[in-house]
Amino acid sequence: MTYEEIYASYREKVLAYLTDRTPSPEHAEDLCEDVFEQIGRSLPRYDAQKASLSTWIYRITRFTLIDDIRTRHITEPLDEELGYDAGYDEALIKEATLEKLASTLSAMDEELRNLIILRYYRKKTLKEISRMTGISYGMVRVKHKRALAILREKLI
Repeated sequence: MTYEEIYASYREKVLAYLTDRTPSPEHAEDLCEDVFEQIGRSLPRYDAQKASLSTWIYRITRFTLIDDIRTRHITEPLDEELGYDAGYDEALIKEATLEKLASTLSAMDEELRNLIILRYYRKKTLKEISRMTGISYGMVRVKHKRALAILREKLI
């Protein structure tokens, strides 16, 4: 399959996947172009015996998205309205100053910090985070609970 055929066949699927997981359609478009640039560069090394074409494209898309999330969370300021669920955690985090929260988040393990940012800043559900990161839903729940415990410990 040529690059042009791959682009024509998979562009809409890749774009739909990215649109569901990015803050804006424009950002999804930019990432989609990044994905297809990577596909174009990597196509000569594609090995059909290791993975199907769709699986290979999905992996490139997923890794591009993960890299983007890691990059964006470092440079974008936290919104003051983080969109929390009701309950104890909401009261806890609302009481904390944004500076103290940012400081605590920056000291956390990168994986836990990314999970908190996706959950509360990007307003993603744990199931969406599981799909985005490729981590099982059960493990995402465990890590989410661990991250909240760290926040409780540092912010109280």
